Amino acid sequence: MGLVLFPGDDDVTSPDISWSYTGFNMFREWLAQAEGFTLSEMHGFHGDRPWSSVSTPLTPLLDHPDDDGPDLTPTQCAAMLPRLEAIIDERHHDGSDPALARRIDDTRQLVTVMKFCLDRDVEIIFG
Repeated sequence: MGLVLFPGDDDVTSPDISWSYTGFNMFREWLAQAEGFTLSEMHGFHGDRPWSSVSTPLTPLLDHPDDDGPDLTPTQCAAMLPRLEAIIDERHHDGSDPALARRIDDTRQLVTVMKFCLDRDVEIIFG
């Protein structure tokens, strides 16, 4: 079982990104670390820290149920894109860390899906 994020355009040829649930959690932990906090300390992730205590445009993605909840709107995607692209630029990959290479590749794929959704003015669906 796993999770797929895909455009809400009813076109099976549209770009998507998929993870195992463990992989998605690891991806979000990595993004939270890039944003300066630990995901496991946050409310909803076994911690008590409120989401209002962090300031990141990635909150709609980080504080989202794995495969339920609201879709990510084009407006939310537009707000997250610059930060995701900056994370890709900040996290240079020298080829020696396969986990880092995977996170950067995941981020690039997510950016592709988000840009597609913006171009089509459709939501990203968690399924």
